[in-house]
Amino acid sequence: MKYAIVIPDGCADEPVAQLGNLTPLQAARLPNMDRIAQAGVVGLANNVPSPLTPASDVATLSLFGYDPLECYTGRAPLEAAAMGVHLGPHDWAIRCNLVYAPDGQMRDFTAGHISSDEAAQLIGALQKELGGHEVAWGTLEFHAGVQYRHVLVWRGRTAASPFPGTTTQPPHDIPDRPLADYQPRGPAAELLVALMEASKPILAAHPVNAQRIAAGKKPATQIWLWGQGQAPRLQPFCERFGLRGAIISAVDLVRGVGALLGWHRIDVPGATGYLDTNYANKGRYAVDALGAFDLVCVHIEAPDEASHEGRADEKVKALERIDEHIVGPLLDALPRYGEYRILVEPDHRTTLATRAHAYGPVPFATCGTGITPHGASRYDEPTAGQFGLQFDPGWRLMPWWLGR
Repeated sequence: MKYAIVIPDGCADEPVAQLGNLTPLQAARLPNMDRIAQAGVVGLANNVPSPLTPASDVATLSLFGYDPLECYTGRAPLEAAAMGVHLGPHDWAIRCNLVYAPDGQMRDFTAGHISSDEAAQLIGALQKELGGHEVAWGTLEFHAGVQYRHVLVWRGRTAASPFPGTTTQPPHDIPDRPLADYQPRGPAAELLVALMEASKPILAAHPVNAQRIAAGKKPATQIWLWGQGQAPRLQPFCERFGLRGAIISAVDLVRGVGALLGWHRIDVPGATGYLDTNYANKGRYAVDALGAFDLVCVHIEAPDEASHEGRADEKVKALERIDEHIVGPLLDALPRYGEYRILVEPDHRTTLATRAHAYGPVPFATCGTGITPHGASRYDEPTAGQFGLQFDPGWRLMPWWLGR
């Protein structure tokens, strides 16, 4: 049996006036996702249990069949895994965003979608000035990731650490809000705030930012630290479910989850983790991977990014491109292998109204071998709630879908 998963990140939403009081899933033309709903079943899954924060780290673990209440340790350790950064038993990883906050408000948590090459130079400067310093029983290391997404590692000498009990705020959930209201809290707050403040003059003096300003682009004005945690322990997916998997994503977080599960990482040319990602290449690479792996997962960040920017039209366009270039080709290719199943499911909700992640169930659609259609006409939030198929907690969906 071949399995394919498509994750349109953050696509679940609420009706919005810009779309005639429809959700983006309702407003978009999605013939292939609708084909899955008509040939199979639709339902709801709650991937973010309270009290965990609604975000892709928690939700992706749930989606892949792992109880985040048991195995989640923080977002940054998952991204560190994707970057090949090893965490020892006393180490902590902290997510390090390059952001644009010139007036003390979170104006752009992506620093104008800074390029990876530019960001690497800025992170290198931070490592030179701040890395290697002894702070709170450990030393600091800055590691460059993709675009605005990076990792700070605190290498602990002993089990003593300032991070337990510390709370931090994801920058994408505070658009245009005062930074002072969302600073870290707890034992490590003073350290994290000091590092964020120390980054400002270093970044302000860097030639990369001078060039961005001259080109009319947003500079990276500081770092924002959040999502701290230690290395999680996850049972490999092949041991848990008996399947060899592959992951396609432009986002280190999702790549990191895949790496910790033992999945093969497939890098796709033109995959950006943004609205301009190469949807067609993602679809082609996913179809090609079906021959070598039991399960192929394609993650697309674009719908989530559109929500964070409050762009309803772009969210609809992203969904339509996913449907045409990824879901359609997979749906056409899978039957060539005999028995198969395909699943379309976002990780979490990201609402256009708030431009932030939100709690609540997300809709899924699946069809294939052994799945009896139950009469759905389309794939969207209201339809998914009509048939009584619900998974709460959401991690129970995966073993059901795999028949394990």
